[in-house]
Amino acid sequence: MKHILKRWMTSPRHKELIQELQRSFKPAEDLNESLGTTMAILEEHFANCSDVVFQPVKWNDCEVLLVYVEGMVDLQFFAQLLQAAPNDVITEEGKPCLSLAERLEQIRTIGTITPAGTLDELVKGVFVGNVAILADGERSLLINGMGKTPERKIAEPEAETLIRGPREGFIEQLQTNLIMLRRRLPTPHFKMESLTLGKLTQTKVVMAYIDGIATDSVVQEVRNRVSSIDIDGIVDSGYIEEFIEDMPYSPFPQVQNTERPDVVVGNLLEGKIAVLASGSPSALLVPLTFWGGLQSSEDYYERYMIGTFFRWIRFLLFVIALFLPSLYVAISTFHQEMIPTNLLLTIAGAREANPFPALVEALLMEITFEALREAGVRLPKQVGSAVSIVGVLVIGEAAVQAGIVSTPMVIVVSITGIASFAIPRFNMQYSVRVLRFPLIILGGTLGLFGIGIGFLGILIHLSSLRSFGIPYFSPIAPVNFGGLRDVLIRAPHWNMKLRPRLTGYQDPVRVPQGQKPGPDRDN
Repeated sequence: MKHILKRWMTSPRHKELIQELQRSFKPAEDLNESLGTTMAILEEHFANCSDVVFQPVKWNDCEVLLVYVEGMVDLQFFAQLLQAAPNDVITEEGKPCLSLAERLEQIRTIGTITPAGTLDELVKGVFVGNVAILADGERSLLINGMGKTPERKIAEPEAETLIRGPREGFIEQLQTNLIMLRRRLPTPHFKMESLTLGKLTQTKVVMAYIDGIATDSVVQEVRNRVSSIDIDGIVDSGYIEEFIEDMPYSPFPQVQNTERPDVVVGNLLEGKIAVLASGSPSALLVPLTFWGGLQSSEDYYERYMIGTFFRWIRFLLFVIALFLPSLYVAISTFHQEMIPTNLLLTIAGAREANPFPALVEALLMEITFEALREAGVRLPKQVGSAVSIVGVLVIGEAAVQAGIVSTPMVIVVSITGIASFAIPRFNMQYSVRVLRFPLIILGGTLGLFGIGIGFLGILIHLSSLRSFGIPYFSPIAPVNFGGLRDVLIRAPHWNMKLRPRLTGYQDPVRVPQGQKPGPDRDN
């Protein structure tokens, strides 16, 4: 045992761990020193960072050093602010009355002034767009509000287009996204908690919810999961999504993502929690239910009868997108007696020259269709849609004429593809597209019995799945009759009096009594 311990203590890995511990416990370098010493420390720390600018400036009667990242600071505006600062006042002893911080605070239009006593504080401040001001014998200062970061214009999200509804969507600038949310929720009950994730990227992440509506236990659970993420970098909110899921191996999404502020606000009003990350135009919404993944925000902008009709159409298309190819393969292979005679003769005639069984034929067509759809997404927008449409037409027609696939199979795969596009949430579309292949294999090997096994497996999985402690199949399982009016149907807004029981029951009343319109409403 002693021999093993001695070998471990002399190993390179042990020395690396000791060095890491020493670095982690090393006190931060103090910047309350002379200007020359501080500048030497910073130049060494920012070595090979060509975008970091060291600019000495003669300000009134003293020499100061400005440190900032080129392109992230509005220098013209900052120079005007410095010119507006009051001159130094000299006392009888020849000492200035006002320090550097005191003179800057005299400028009412300047940003927030924060002392930076350590190197880490100054470095982080400079890299997020602040200006560091260093003077001989005084504390280093960080001035916020000088940012000049280019940003994309607000436009409608291409992946979530609507006929009726707001036309603005999130962009990569977190502050702009928060402003869009605050403008829709001008109430102190709308809370936004900020934290930083990523050791290298230092990505700002905000958790937003409505205090008094969102359940405290769910808010605390989201807070714990997000704050416990330990990773070197967060590039997009998709990184966060994978860390906070309840069951990461499930094919079904447990976190909703959207680029629409109106969708976020609508879910916040139901007691859900939003997570937004700097640099990502997609907000995360939790918890998510299966039925929420099939709903569109346009359901709530049109009249309730229209919303209910298209919601049922969407449910039907979801079933078609998931089961139609496997049903066709199973029936045409094992259960021909279920097909009407005339249709059976037509299918048999179409498949007469086809050398492959229905299972291989279906897998071949599905893979080809998925390849064309993926290629259409990756190609430039000007040619992507044209290539995908022309590719489907040309390849489908050529495959039928060559006798590789039959005409009924092309029709089935085409209907399935169209049905999958009707699912409003892309992450739910991906789940259907993935599950379609094992169902085809089950249908082609075990017939309807195999499809039944697959359906029961999916149903059991959905019933046992949870999103932040909320049953994924609620309010169907467990059943909640009050919640069914916003699942199977889209009830009128004046009739949806209560919020969802599992997320927004701290303040359950959404619409008070007596809101039904009519000529005798005021009587």
